[in-house]
Amino acid sequence: MARDIELDLVEVAPNADPPVCKIMDFNRWKYEQEQKRKESRRKATQVVIKEMKFRPKIDGHDYETKMRHVERFLGEGNKVKLTIMFRGREMAHPELGLKILNRIADQVSEFAMVESAPRQDGRNMTMVLHPLKKDTRKPKSAPAAPAPAPAEAGATPEPGA
Repeated sequence: MARDIELDLVEVAPNADPPVCKIMDFNRWKYEQEQKRKESRRKATQVVIKEMKFRPKIDGHDYETKMRHVERFLGEGNKVKLTIMFRGREMAHPELGLKILNRIADQVSEFAMVESAPRQDGRNMTMVLHPLKKDTRKPKSAPAAPAPAPAEAGATPEPGA
């Protein structure tokens, strides 16, 4: 029957009882599946990890500048890896780096979440932040101003009276 109309008999569910077959153009079906796969790959988002490096003795202005960058990265939906780099005698005071990372986590807590807690690896202490889900719904527009209430019939004078 499938050959009469130049189509293929394709087994759709071989494990069903009885097995399910479908009459279709198999090459066209393979092509459509490939197109769906390509489309899903095109729509997939790549996870980007941005890195911001700090030092234990960072100045206030430098800290604020770097924090603006961190907030921008998180606002764009990227993950942020924060690194505190220790040099020389700074290695003896990892609590300074931990203090900076905790301060950052508190500062961005409303729009980001700590993915991996601060941990020391060699001369660096790292922590990863990921943005909270953005509200993809469009904000509702402000309600229109209410129409003025109609005046009473006898209260308004008629023109020319």
